[in-house]
Order: sequence, then C-alpha cells, then structure tokens
Amino acid sequence: MDQEKIGKFIAECRKKKNMTQQELAEKLGVSDRTIGNWENGRNMPDLALFKPLCNELDITLNDLMSGEKVDKSNYQEKLEENIINTINYSNKKIKNKNKLLNITLIVFGVLIATTAITIFPSESSWGSIYSVFGAIISLIGVSKFTKRLTYGKRLLCNFSYFITFILFLMLIDFISVINIHQAPRFATYKITGENAIYYDTIFYDCIRCNVDTDNETFKIIKNQKYDVDKVDEFCEQK
Repeated sequence: MDQEKIGKFIAECRKKKNMTQQELAEKLGVSDRTIGNWENGRNMPDLALFKPLCNELDITLNDLMSGEKVDKSNYQEKLEENIINTINYSNKKIKNKNKLLNITLIVFGVLIATTAITIFPSESSWGSIYSVFGAIISLIGVSKFTKRLTYGKRLLCNFSYFITFILFLMLIDFISVINIHQAPRFATYKITGENAIYYDTIFYDCIRCNVDTDNETFKIIKNQKYDVDKVDEFCEQK
C-alpha cells in the first residue's frame, strides 16, 4: 500500500471537487490537519472512514486503495490486490496499537515500582507491596511481547524478567540502607530488642542500633540467626 501515492490521489480528487481541506474535514468529522497528513502520505485514514471518504470524492474503494482511477480491464485484479493490502494494513495497525499498549504497561509498572520506594516510608509494608504490584504490571507487558515464542521460551523469558526486576528493586533497597540509612523494605521478618531491631532479608541481614536516637546506626551483616538478646549484644560490640 503506497501511502504517498494514495495521499496525492486524495488531494487530487478533493481539488477536482473544489473542496478545501477544511470542508472535507468537516464532512468527515476530522480536523483539517488530519486531511493534510493523509495527503502528505504521513498516515492513512482509519478503516471506518474509507467509505465516507470515497463517497465525498466520488471514487470507489478500489480507486482509493490503488491511489488512482482503476480501469475496468484490470479492476478485478486490483480489487484482489487491494483486499490483501487492506488486511495487511489493518493487521499492522492492530500490531502497532498492541505494541504501544505493551510498552505502556512496562513503563507504567516500572514507574509504580520505583515511585512506591520513594513515596512510602521504609518501615511501611506498602512500599514493597506496590513495588511487587508494579513488577507484575510490567511483566504483563513483557508477556504480551513474548506471545509468539514457544511455551518454554516464553515462560523462561517472563520468569527471568520478573526475577531481574525484583533483584533490581532489592539492589535499590540495599543502596538505600547503606547510603540513606533506611530500614530494608524487603525484609522477610524482623526481631525487635530493647535498643535494636534485626531485619532479615534474602541476601543479607541488617542490625539497626540505638533506634530513634541521634546515634542510630545501621550495620549490614551476613545472613545469621539472632534472637532478641543477641541483637542487643551485637549493637554493644565495637
């Protein structure tokens, strides 16, 4: 389908009818800028406007899709060719819309996940909940992109993306613990002592000493098991 050729044909037919772009636009319920885009070959009319446009220009659908007046001698041949082109054009538009939707889901999910970390306090469970929720939304967009893959490859890609996304969030959380001195958002559980709180995460543990005082500190340690007494003992160590 030659968009440029069709655009020039639309402009030619419009001028033969002594219509301005504005007048044709009003008849079709679109803007004159839209008509200009058609005639310049930047895009094509929506399929729903094909018939009304042909009626206004006194041409056939076959003429419109061919970008010229079709001779009766090869009318059937052109018709079959244009039917195939129209189907391909329709499928391409649907594919582009789906692609845009998928990208929107991925970006929206990433935004939800990252903003949740900045909006909610580190001690609030809502930050981690919304982060995982954002990861799931983003995963939906990715899963739509992988539809054409085999089941095994699609499952592997989606699983890998989700795990990578969660690991990325945990890395941001870890950086926040070290640099901003915030409690881990993705702690699986915590133990509260008299003057300390122990946070257990998947990859590391964090001891929060001198809670709610000017001397509050955060210490990152390897995964270990601490009871209430040992948590306080750890904070007493130099």
